[in-house]
Amino acid sequence: MVLRDRFTGKISAEAMVFMNSLRVDREMILEDIWLNQAHVLMLDKQGILSREDVGNILSALDDLMAEAMRGDFHLREELEDVHMNVENYVTERVGDAGGKMHTARSRNDQVVTDIKMKLREEILKIVERLIVLDRTLLDLAENSKSRVMPGYTHLQHAQPITLGFWASSYAGMFLRDIERLFDSYSLVNSSPLGACALAGTSFPIDRKFTARLLGFDSLQENALDAVSSRDFILESLSSLAILISNLSRLSEELVLWSTREFSLLEMPDEFSAGSSIMPQKKNPDLAELIRGSTGRIYGNLIQGLTAVKGLPSGYNRDLQEDRSLLWDSFRVVNSSVEIMNGILNRVKWNEPRMLALVEEDFSCATELANFLVMKEGLAFRKAHSVTGRVVKELVSRGKNFKDIDSVKDILKKEGAELSGKELKTLLNPRKAVSASRSLGSTSPAEVGRVAKSMKAELAAKEKFLKEKREGIDSARKMTEKLVREIV
Repeated sequence: MVLRDRFTGKISAEAMVFMNSLRVDREMILEDIWLNQAHVLMLDKQGILSREDVGNILSALDDLMAEAMRGDFHLREELEDVHMNVENYVTERVGDAGGKMHTARSRNDQVVTDIKMKLREEILKIVERLIVLDRTLLDLAENSKSRVMPGYTHLQHAQPITLGFWASSYAGMFLRDIERLFDSYSLVNSSPLGACALAGTSFPIDRKFTARLLGFDSLQENALDAVSSRDFILESLSSLAILISNLSRLSEELVLWSTREFSLLEMPDEFSAGSSIMPQKKNPDLAELIRGSTGRIYGNLIQGLTAVKGLPSGYNRDLQEDRSLLWDSFRVVNSSVEIMNGILNRVKWNEPRMLALVEEDFSCATELANFLVMKEGLAFRKAHSVTGRVVKELVSRGKNFKDIDSVKDILKKEGAELSGKELKTLLNPRKAVSASRSLGSTSPAEVGRVAKSMKAELAAKEKFLKEKREGIDSARKMTEKLVREIV
């Protein structure tokens, strides 16, 4: 065991197992090697290490990077964390000079830098998948802008809408999720390296140089804040919690609408499961699993908030818990986005059933009330009352809006004379949908316009995503180029 010179006794085996962080560190091995390369290049540039030591260290790190990328590097449990494993690898190859790699640095700023480098990749990956999901929804919106279905409030039939209108509503939610993740990215991509343990260092380091080599957009300047704070993790977890809540709502509707009682859609076989005892069953298990994972992501956020709520400034070992919450949340949400995209690409929509449900109910009641306002000059509250009594009378007769003569007769008793032609237009769900003229309404024209606008916004976000990836790749290549010039 290393770092025990100040102690007289050995650490207990139980304590060693308890404090070991490799279970959450191992995912950052490539980031840690890259960080070490950048740090050593900076030490060389500033004349803090000799060129001979720098060359030997970089050569060992180069070998380690190749092994890690092949999957041949195995972390040793007794070395406690990924940072000591990397340092040990270098020291075994170059001798005491390997220990110079840690000059002007602490594991405190090292670990938070690794986390940020890994986290920014995870954010970009999930944004990439969200863009694909949003495109699927917007394609559905454009292709279904005239497919009429019931709109619901309180899970009761409300007004007729279109499937395209419904799809574009979720596309809007996920666009905001992308925006939140990009906001999180801007806080994540700020370099803490050089903060050292908490107070900076007396060595003449160049923090801006390492920030450039590691692809950071800015510096997190205050050293104490840099090693103490994990708000960037909490914001990322919060963004994921909101995203999974939107996925859960979408899952809930797909589960409900796939039941025989709704029969609005059929779930794809590829994303359904059977029963161990009931041969006829086709269960929407994948959508249910997405819905069910929501509590887990919420729990990770709450655990993260709780872990930091009472910490004094400076690094505290409580912060070791942050990575398990972070990587678990990204794994679950990434998979959920991918599965949801697969479901939506293969689901079968029951258009005749959707239209029949609207025609057999009273979803066009609001259009009738609106017409009474416009034609008869009634106050809307009066028109609302008249229409309510019409519906009440139709229900008592066992009729609905399809019986135009009954509607006309009841309206006449209420003092409103509407022709059969007018009523057929008003109470036709397709015409009611097309009559919506307000901005962002369910009319096919508006759905098409909004979908086109959202696709343009998605293209801009995809361009931003590409720029961020290119920035990171460029920094990695710059680091590799400088390493090649020395090794």
